[in-house]
Amino acid sequence: MVEHDLNRIFHALSDPTRRAILDRLAAGEATISLLSQPFPLSFAAVSKHLG
Repeated sequence: MVEHDLNRIFHALSDPTRRAILDRLAAGEATISLLSQPFPLSFAAVSKHLG
């Protein structure tokens, strides 16, 4: 993996919301509605975190 790729990965994982979403998805599939419940974010904002 090149340094640029690692920088992008670590930058993405530096966001606590993204880490929480990733943790939830590690448990299994989930809808945007389910993923957005614990956060004060719109569906669009959660979708953006999913990339």
